[in-house]
Amino acid sequence: MKAEDEQAFREFVTSEMASLRKLAYVTCGDWHTAEDAVANALVKLYPRWRNLDRPDLYVKTMVYRAAIDETRRPWRRERPTGDAMPDVVVRDPAAATDERMRLRVALDAVPARQRAAVVLRHYLGLSLEDTAGVLNCTVGAAKSQASRGLAKLRESLAGERVNLTGKPMEEWTNAVA
Repeated sequence: MKAEDEQAFREFVTSEMASLRKLAYVTCGDWHTAEDAVANALVKLYPRWRNLDRPDLYVKTMVYRAAIDETRRPWRRERPTGDAMPDVVVRDPAAATDERMRLRVALDAVPARQRAAVVLRHYLGLSLEDTAGVLNCTVGAAKSQASRGLAKLRESLAGERVNLTGKPMEEWTNAVA
């Protein structure tokens, strides 16, 4: 690979790493598995780098698929039960942390493909066409998956007061009133 291609690849990875990790985490639900999925996808992307028109979509597709594949690996199921801490939801006095925890639980209730569609569309801001490309489906199916995922997320969050706007809770409460 030429030096300028290597530099472009490094800059691409630097700019996209956070979004790729988030996509992988939301898909599989474990930071360590997400890191492995992103690393595996980037290793596979490197030799193909020069031939891609839209490496951003290509790598998101690879990360999404790698995150699902990582959760299917047999060694993952064979871990002793003492390795993982029990999943105990503890209320944090910090409102933002508490909201993120409740949102994470609600996201876990959404099926993986719908969760990925919601994250790609509404968290990463991809268009319907790009989302369909990452999920390897039609635009209509991507729209349907995102819509159903949002409906399931709303259903899971019914009755919860979760701030999805990014504004401080006081402003959010006043805006609703």
